[in-house]
Amino acid sequence: MESASAHALAEQLGETGYLCDDSLATVAFLALRMERPLLLEGEPGTGKTALAEAIAESLGLPLVRLQCYEGIDATQALYDWDFPRQILHLRALEAAGGADVEEAEKSLYDERFLLARPVLAALQQSPAVLLVDEVDRADDEFEAFLLEVLSTYQVSIPELGTVKAATPPIVVLTSNRTRELHDALKRRCLYHWIDHPGLEREVEILRSRAPEVPELLARQVATVVQQLRDRHDLEKPPGVAETLDWARALHHLGSSELDLASAARTLGALVKYREDTERVRQALDQMLRA
Repeated sequence: MESASAHALAEQLGETGYLCDDSLATVAFLALRMERPLLLEGEPGTGKTALAEAIAESLGLPLVRLQCYEGIDATQALYDWDFPRQILHLRALEAAGGADVEEAEKSLYDERFLLARPVLAALQQSPAVLLVDEVDRADDEFEAFLLEVLSTYQVSIPELGTVKAATPPIVVLTSNRTRELHDALKRRCLYHWIDHPGLEREVEILRSRAPEVPELLARQVATVVQQLRDRHDLEKPPGVAETLDWARALHHLGSSELDLASAARTLGALVKYREDTERVRQALDQMLRA
């Protein structure tokens, strides 16, 4: 169900457990209304991917995810042919007494042998949410391909013809900014940079996404994480996802409030680099003994 306003969209997203501020709710609302792709950039763990998931859940639409990586090409994003089934089909034709060569060749490229990859699947299933995750990991050529698809919402399959979405899918692209995206792709999108939340919003997110965590523990965890993000010596400051993991880990150990021993034992949920583990351990020792 389409939202009537940015505020209504924020409330719908909140019902899924995703809490966003006014600026993010507004740009997401405009992307839906204007049928424009939404490009989200920000540090890892700030909720970029989760927003696409929340939009799909709140609107009752299927989520189709394209995970980008170095070397990805149009084939992995669009479609492929089911080669083993095509071979079985040919053998079945031979066993049945054979068929005209030209007709047999045509029959190999039927829709039943088509393997729809995420972009094609989103066009076929639309209305749907297409999440193009970590687009900055792909190369320039793939970015150009995406731009073409997002401009027309159609793809051409030589053997079958053109597939065009009756309703343009809702497209969310995410980037951790490991490289700069080209201006042409950015111009096609509405853009928003997602920052780490402030203390009160992070506590609110914890209370919403992990209600089993005691309120005191949630606030202590959020406060410590906020202080850790202010440090400049960490390889990767913890994101909201790590805050949630750490709070849940502490809760599973039976902690009702943050103490040094439990904090030290659960650092694997908070930091993911060996160097960060030691730095955070020392920082916790100072913070929790103060």
